[in-house]
Amino acid sequence: MTDTPKADKAVTTNPAETAPEVAAAPVAESTGKKKDIVSLRELLESGVHLGHHAKRWNPKMQRYIFGIRNGIHIVDLRLTQQLFNQAYESVVNLVGKGGQVLFVGTKRQAMEVLAEEAERAGMHSVTNRWLGGTLTNFRTIKNTIERMRAIEVMRTDGTFEALVKKERLKLDKEHAKLIKFVGGIKDMEQLPSAVFVVDPNKESIAVAEAKKLGITLIALTDTNCDPDGIDIPIPGNDDAIRAIKLVTSKMADACLEGVKRRREFSKGGGAAVSQASSGPKVEVARRPRSGGDRKPRADSKK
Repeated sequence: MTDTPKADKAVTTNPAETAPEVAAAPVAESTGKKKDIVSLRELLESGVHLGHHAKRWNPKMQRYIFGIRNGIHIVDLRLTQQLFNQAYESVVNLVGKGGQVLFVGTKRQAMEVLAEEAERAGMHSVTNRWLGGTLTNFRTIKNTIERMRAIEVMRTDGTFEALVKKERLKLDKEHAKLIKFVGGIKDMEQLPSAVFVVDPNKESIAVAEAKKLGITLIALTDTNCDPDGIDIPIPGNDDAIRAIKLVTSKMADACLEGVKRRREFSKGGGAAVSQASSGPKVEVARRPRSGGDRKPRADSKK
């Protein structure tokens, strides 16, 4: 019985059959307003509106549910679009101020997508298994990363060649294991400013650690998830690859836009600082000259 909802999600291909009201009215309603990051049509075509079976739901998600079609909850895409815009702007602002985003998704459908988009955006990702303490015990995780880098250095400086075959194989296995678990965060020198999660139910440990440290939490939440504690929940299907791809790619775009804004700000800020600093220096240089009036007084005494 538990496999039935996922099968229904995959079989449904026509958005008009599952959510006719969502497919028609909101599209016309959103016109004339501020440009949205993602259109309702894109959300529909990607299957973001498809939730879980009505029997497998979390009552706390009721405010994000539009209705029921064929025994499946339908997500209100108007709310999804609003929260999507909010999440996008939040990421742009955080990255623009110098922050970083950590992409987290260890379910099979999300692993490859999150790794690719995080790499494209120059951010970090955890796609295999969340190691307990990745955020709350980051110092220990950094030691693990340093161990991985030490093995990589041994490969390049000729140390590997001096080892026997058994030791080399052992180090190769250790390095492969480290790459699998911390390879996506090997360049993360400090805690991220935001964490983007696909399926907060599955990534409950990552969610708990982010909440404990006060890190901004953005999550793609399906109808069986708990939105409480998530700063910006994006209600939608977290099982379909197309839905995950759409949401994750937009979050990566937000990171790239934030990096661009940061560079523009640094260029403009540097010029402003140099111009502002040149003024006070002139004043400071002139003021001590006022003490020169004492020299003529000394000459007059002589």
